[in-house]
Amino acid sequence: MACFLVPTGEAIVTTILTKAFKSKEKAELTPVSDEIHEAVSSKIPFSKKLSWLNNMLWGGSALLAFEHIWHGEVVPWFPFLTAMESPEEATAMLHEMSTVGVSMAVLVTAVWGIMVMTSDIIMKGKEMDVEGEEL
Repeated sequence: MACFLVPTGEAIVTTILTKAFKSKEKAELTPVSDEIHEAVSSKIPFSKKLSWLNNMLWGGSALLAFEHIWHGEVVPWFPFLTAMESPEEATAMLHEMSTVGVSMAVLVTAVWGIMVMTSDIIMKGKEMDVEGEEL
């Protein structure tokens, strides 16, 4: 029905946060320290990690929206969601959003958290010195 709206909402929030973190990280680095930072640090910026979540959410939401359009649950005329045509169907739709939609968003976010932890562990093992050689 409309379960894809929950991950879409989270994707909108992560898009805004990604842009905010990216501009903050860019402002913290000066042109000279940027080269040194890249040579010394092997840490992935948080904005990059957040963009992974962003891509996962947008991709999943797009696939779910396509599936709902395919099955006729989303239509190109008002009210756009066929479940909004009657109060009984709207109640079922809200229940689906609060159970299935939230579950999907939480699962995707949990998988992203595991990805971030794994990348941190991998990058910790590959710390580089100033010349770029592995220690």
